[in-house]
Amino acid sequence: MNDKYEAVIGLEVHAQLLTDSKAFCGCSTKFGNAPNSNVCPVCLGHPGVLPVLNKKVVEFTVLMGLATNCNINQRSIFARKNYFYPDLPKGYQISQYEEPICEFGNVQIMLPDGSQRKIGLTRIHMEEDAGKSIHDMGYETSIDVNRCGVPLMEIVSEPDIRTAQEASLYLQKIRQIVQYLGICDGNMEEGSLRCDANISIRLKGESTLGTKTEVKNMNSFKNVERAINYEIERQIDVIEDGGRIIQQTLLWDPDKGEVRTMRSKEEAHDYRYFPEPDLLPVVVNDEWKSEIAKSLPELPDDRKQRFVSQFGLPEYDSDVLTQSRSVADYYERVISATDDYKSASNWIMGDVLKVLNEDKIEITDFSISPDNLGALVNLIKKGTISGKIAKEVFQDMLKGNVSPEEIVKSKNLVQISDTSEIEKIISEILDSKPNEVQEYIEGKEKVFGFFVGQIMKATKGKANPKMVNELLRSKLDSLKPGN
Repeated sequence: MNDKYEAVIGLEVHAQLLTDSKAFCGCSTKFGNAPNSNVCPVCLGHPGVLPVLNKKVVEFTVLMGLATNCNINQRSIFARKNYFYPDLPKGYQISQYEEPICEFGNVQIMLPDGSQRKIGLTRIHMEEDAGKSIHDMGYETSIDVNRCGVPLMEIVSEPDIRTAQEASLYLQKIRQIVQYLGICDGNMEEGSLRCDANISIRLKGESTLGTKTEVKNMNSFKNVERAINYEIERQIDVIEDGGRIIQQTLLWDPDKGEVRTMRSKEEAHDYRYFPEPDLLPVVVNDEWKSEIAKSLPELPDDRKQRFVSQFGLPEYDSDVLTQSRSVADYYERVISATDDYKSASNWIMGDVLKVLNEDKIEITDFSISPDNLGALVNLIKKGTISGKIAKEVFQDMLKGNVSPEEIVKSKNLVQISDTSEIEKIISEILDSKPNEVQEYIEGKEKVFGFFVGQIMKATKGKANPKMVNELLRSKLDSLKPGN
């Protein structure tokens, strides 16, 4: 990026709410059903039908507003956003415009250098989704209207974001919060979390905003960064070449790594917003707001700090463990079975998350129960098994979630911690390797590791590593001249 310029970025995030039925009718919101099967006259906008607001949509949106420090407006109204598109059978979308339900919030993001940035939220409002046009069937376009009427929450940021990386971190934070609240699954591939970016550039030091473009079709955090970086560079090139930025909507093409024009950018008046005549204003009084607030869980930043203060974990560990509410829950259940907080953290961040990533599963589908993982940590702590043997036991536990004690007993994996037995094995190894012993006596320290490996091999990894190191060192040093 040319150092003369800075980017000004705002994100519009659409989160599909985890309700069983749609925003204004009783149709199912289930993803993956047969095309055009989750529909009725209400969500298709047939003449004479009347929408009825889903109470859960209000409660979920207020919950997000509370979690992001928003003002919750006592009175908000719905509006009709009018436009024609084949996947919008009504010819309008029910949304909120002049009087949204939540305003003036903020979220904190942590930058890679450890500093924090506060990103303002202009508004959070309720709306319904449109259908889906499918363009990958030769020369035909198919329309699936199952998504029509599915409840959405739109989260609009202030233009406080300056880099593509910040945009990605902000989106990750929004996703984390909605998942903690249990109001959206955050699945970007299925479209239940979608993001549009408004991007402009200006000379550093200027306060006037430049002409913005809107970039759509970014279905992953990586693509958010790639698309925004591309558009920033494109705008700089246009300005540097003496051109001007045209306000337009652009589609990101992840395969080609470029944007293409979709349409000229609409203004609010293009949509002919007017108050929705079939829906009453939404009134959230203090009593209802207080009732909703009772269901607020411990939010990710608070939980992260508690893991540091209560369990003595490093900031890094705490951050990794609390990225997902389900992983954080799993960790807390593990440490209810062991008091070795750091070892439990290491196992989850390493071995457990590796399995989740490789198998592409959530921790709720992980085969090892928290109690059994805690029991495995305890076996290492007590010296019953070594860390190396624990890795083998872990692999066996993955196959059927058998308790680690059963596996250790059935395979006779108990760690050898008998001093005399270890000393006997050490003597046998040293007697069989006189040349290597002489090398150690002459100062070749790396031979020590060779002997440790030989001892562990002879005991099939069951010898207590700490005892092996101490007894071997003592024995070898006693063979040096003068000892």
